[in-house]
Amino acid sequence: MSYGPDEFQRDLGFPVSRETIARLEIHLRLLREWSERMNLVGPKELEAFWPRHALDSAQLMKLAPEAKSWVDLGSGAGFPALVVAAFLAETPGASMHLVESTGKKAAFLRAVAEEAGLPVTVFNERIEAFGAGQRQYDVVTARALAPLPRLIAYAKPILDRGAIGLFHKGADLDAELAAANSALKGGAFRADVLESLSDPRGRIVRITKAA
Repeated sequence: MSYGPDEFQRDLGFPVSRETIARLEIHLRLLREWSERMNLVGPKELEAFWPRHALDSAQLMKLAPEAKSWVDLGSGAGFPALVVAAFLAETPGASMHLVESTGKKAAFLRAVAEEAGLPVTVFNERIEAFGAGQRQYDVVTARALAPLPRLIAYAKPILDRGAIGLFHKGADLDAELAAANSALKGGAFRADVLESLSDPRGRIVRITKAA
């Protein structure tokens, strides 16, 4: 049974405009074209675009519906950054900053953003050099980037300025939470573990600065 935009909207649980679906379809088309000549994603991952990657990314919109200023660390093939940006394109003043150190991947991200008309700025630099970024952000995201302790360290300059962290995680989350004990139990940050819409084994970890 094929899974496409209709099933994506059904499982996401809120209406998605035709314009947003069109922007996501541009992302998929360019992902397919660019993956033929560089290592972005494999054929099986392209087939899983709607149920796995798009849904996994778009669910973040439900967790921070009022957020306008987003930043994504280690953006790679554009998940969740380009998917979130496809939704943000309809919100005046909203934007997504993408941090990607690999030049070819940064070029891909810019190509999708330009063709799809996304409110995106790509920073082709290391996360450590990006630091706290260009502004005060509402949300910082990352998917398949690093274990939680390293992720919190990467995001700390942004979290310290009041952003919430929304990080996709898998089945080994308990071990990562234990390893992140010093950052979390030390009182600097709080972690809430949320269910994932796209994967019963997956979780979204929401990191907030402790009061």
